[in-house]
Amino acid sequence: MNSAASWFKESIVYHILIDRFAGYDENRPWDKPDFIGGSLNGVLEKIDYLCDLGINTIWLSPFYKTDRYHGYHVTDYFQVDPAFGSINILEQLISAAHKKNIRIIADFIPNHCSNRHPFFIEARENKASKYHNWFYFRRWPDKYLCFLQVHSLPKLNLNNADTSRHIIEAAKFWLDKGIDGFRLDHVVGPPVDFWKIFSKEIRSCHKEALLIGEAWISGIRFKDLSTIGLRNKYLKWLFDLKQEDIQKEYTGILDGVLDFVLRDRLVEYIAWKENPHDYAGQIADSLKQHYRRFPSGYYLPNFIDNHDMSRFVYECGQSIEKLKMALKIQFDQPHPPVLYYGTETGLSHQVPVIINKPYSDLEARHPMPWKSLNRQLIDYCKELIADRKLKLAQGL
Repeated sequence: MNSAASWFKESIVYHILIDRFAGYDENRPWDKPDFIGGSLNGVLEKIDYLCDLGINTIWLSPFYKTDRYHGYHVTDYFQVDPAFGSINILEQLISAAHKKNIRIIADFIPNHCSNRHPFFIEARENKASKYHNWFYFRRWPDKYLCFLQVHSLPKLNLNNADTSRHIIEAAKFWLDKGIDGFRLDHVVGPPVDFWKIFSKEIRSCHKEALLIGEAWISGIRFKDLSTIGLRNKYLKWLFDLKQEDIQKEYTGILDGVLDFVLRDRLVEYIAWKENPHDYAGQIADSLKQHYRRFPSGYYLPNFIDNHDMSRFVYECGQSIEKLKMALKIQFDQPHPPVLYYGTETGLSHQVPVIINKPYSDLEARHPMPWKSLNRQLIDYCKELIADRKLKLAQGL
């Protein structure tokens, strides 16, 4: 499949968690699961910084109305949360970015919403509500399917035509505002047939919109399979779900998926080894084999850290040299690199992120340290970005 979003081939993506990036209140504690004040206006004020870094695509965390600082608990798919700003500020940010040839993709969450979403509240209060069938009640009103076992995130029934239409219309709404595409959260949750409809509908009116999935299975247990929309999931489970196979599921449906494999290899061969240079050949061979398993034109944007896992520099014992080595390999790959905010300045933490441990992920979400930037590391990242752009321009 050759993606309609051909522009993404040349993307260098910068991944922003809005609440923690810019405009936040330094006096609010970062280690509590609360808003500290980062905003879309904060991002807008840092456009020159991002432009100077050399990136050409911004990936924004969810900015929809929400009851959590990270934005993944949506209470209204058609509103910007006041904590992040307004639709007007979002449009200003899009316009300012586009003037500098920077595209913006947004995190989008079709699989589940907040248990404080008005539709879910109504469905629990009234069994005869039209919203009852928007969710999967096992025993009304308290037992229902959710995102894995997170009860504050009821799973949306996307087999229901009205639910599916609502979600697709929300995606179109933001594309109409100028968003260039989506990073689709937890794509393994909704049924594959929904993604086929979603993709077709989006393409019908926004031909170049990017659709990149997050097909990640780490932390999924047998009891979670009832919430998963993968084809033949129980059979796959029996024969040991492989990350690469899950990433392949969406070929011909989405433009690509985030590549979790590169990060795993770099942690294994660079972060955790005493002499990582000794493993350069093994890393190169392993990645070549990995990419061979996917059709050309299917994007596998790669990253070395994100908001759900320990930062790479933490994994390698705070070694900036190992971080630089990993970044060099990342930027040399044939797929678009994603730089998580703060990685370019060595932002780290002292305690690991542990999957399924409540609020452990806050460690990977420290506020951007604007007053103590590592200029040497930022300059190194600028060089990597400039070199990548040059190679792409030369068709290498």
